[in-house]
Amino acid sequence: MDDKSFINNRILLVEDEESLAVGLEYNLVEEGYTVNRAKDGREALKLFESKKFDLIVLDVMLPYVGGFEIAERVRQTDPQIPILILTAKTATGDRIKGLESGADDYLAKPFHLKELLLRVKGMLRRKAWYQKASSKQPVYKFGNNEINFENFSCKCGNKEFTLTAQESMVMKYLIENKEKIVSRKELLENVWHMNPDIETRTVDNFIVRLRKYFEPDPSNPVYIKSVRSAGYVFKDKPL
Repeated sequence: MDDKSFINNRILLVEDEESLAVGLEYNLVEEGYTVNRAKDGREALKLFESKKFDLIVLDVMLPYVGGFEIAERVRQTDPQIPILILTAKTATGDRIKGLESGADDYLAKPFHLKELLLRVKGMLRRKAWYQKASSKQPVYKFGNNEINFENFSCKCGNKEFTLTAQESMVMKYLIENKEKIVSRKELLENVWHMNPDIETRTVDNFIVRLRKYFEPDPSNPVYIKSVRSAGYVFKDKPL
C-alpha cells in the first residue's frame, strides 16, 4: 500500500510530558499526519468525543484519567481505531493489561523515534487491511458461531459477546488463511506488525481466549488447532 495514502491521517497524541509531546507532535506532523495533542486524560476524552481520529498514541500514566481506562472507554464507542500505548512500565503483566484494555500495540519508554514512526505506519496499514477484508466478508459463520467483523459482536449458540479489536484481527487472519498453518511469527508480523516487545506467549494467550469463545471444548479444539512446533491452523468444519 502506498505510504502517501496515510498523509493527513488524524492522530490523537496523549502525553503529559511536555518536552516529549512537543517532539512527537513535530515529527508526526513532519511525516504528514494531522495531530491533536492532549496533556491529560480528561482533555483526551473530550477531544476523542468531539473529533474523528485515525489513530491514538496514548501514554499510560496521565493526570485525571489513566491510559488503560481511556483505551477501555474508546473501545466502547470505536472498536477499530488503532491505539498505541506509550509507557515506562515494561513488565509483561502491564503489556498484557494494555492489550487487554483495548490497545493494539505497546512501546516502552525510552524508545527510538524511528521505531514509533514505523509502528504508527504499520498500525495504519493494518487498519486499512482489516477494513478492506471486513468489507468483503463482514459476517462469518462456522459451527455454532457467528462473528461480525465490523462491530466485533459475536454469537456462540445463545451466548452473545464482543471481541477486542486485536482478537478480531487474529480471527480474521486465521480465517483468511483457512486450512493453512499460521506460525506465531507470522501472526506477530502481520497482526502485530512484528512487535519485538510482544512475546510469542502473548499470541498463545490470545489463542486460548479465542478457544474459550468459540470451541465446544476449549481443551480439545476443533476449529483453532495447534500444530506442534509450527503454529496454528483454522478449520471451519471439524474433522
